[in-house]
Amino acid sequence: MSAYVYAAVFAMVLWWFSTGIIMFLDNLPRRTFRWSMTGATVLMVVALFVLGATVNESSVQGAYLGFAAALLVWGWLEISFYMGYVTGPRRHACEPGCRGWRHFGHAIQVSLHHELAILLLGGLIVYLSWGAENQIGLWTFLVLALMHESARLNVFFGVRNLSAEFVPEHMAYLKSFLVSRPMNLFFPISITVSTTVLALLIASIPAVSVDPHQAIGLTLVSTMLALAVLEHWFLVLPIPAERLWHWSLKSRNIQSGVEGKQRGSGLTTHDIGMCTRRGGNDCLTTATSLRSAGLRDLR
Repeated sequence: MSAYVYAAVFAMVLWWFSTGIIMFLDNLPRRTFRWSMTGATVLMVVALFVLGATVNESSVQGAYLGFAAALLVWGWLEISFYMGYVTGPRRHACEPGCRGWRHFGHAIQVSLHHELAILLLGGLIVYLSWGAENQIGLWTFLVLALMHESARLNVFFGVRNLSAEFVPEHMAYLKSFLVSRPMNLFFPISITVSTTVLALLIASIPAVSVDPHQAIGLTLVSTMLALAVLEHWFLVLPIPAERLWHWSLKSRNIQSGVEGKQRGSGLTTHDIGMCTRRGGNDCLTTATSLRSAGLRDLR
């Protein structure tokens, strides 16, 4: 029993922490994005290599590695979208009064490249896992992708809690596709289907308990699906779920601090960046003095 509890706790902690880290990085100053994206891309490539190397490893370790690798691949998709690298051909808000299929078409355009990236990476994971013994990475990715699409449809159709405060400022146009209402007709369908699948997964764990790989793998996948179902309920219940990741928004203070110093000192973004690299407040004081003396740039 302790092995199942450990697997569930591992999945929950990894879900909570990775979600918060992604939101923290997405809300940092945009000059940091290339480094975050580079790091995320390296991790994604490593994750795909791990997936390919462990698809025939029918052990508990293989289950954990497949699960974690799939989560890293998904993390790249989230970071690349919210940093604005892989989004869609439309990068502006929908006009007021836009409704119906036209509005839905605009919403698709906003994330078209992101959705295609999901299909591409999902197809690659299917290819790597085809006919293999370790399917945990594939199952994990499918849960993440399907529940992601379900959540996206629900916020488009309308829910109580949109969590719009987590949308990075440079992606503010996404808010024009979020609808606030107590409930939508799609929500009961999505929650019923996902909960039914979750119940079937949990019920199947005792049947495979003689195989630690399958039992732990199903526990990891079931926990991830349970968390996704919980996130769906967060969309409609009067619960301040945003407090779970409120710490991730502290990165905005960095951006606000930079902008405040720039406005107060008259320095350019170039000057602020140079001072950040050279040593902070003393450099800023010198740069401000140079600016006051009429010099145009800090070199």
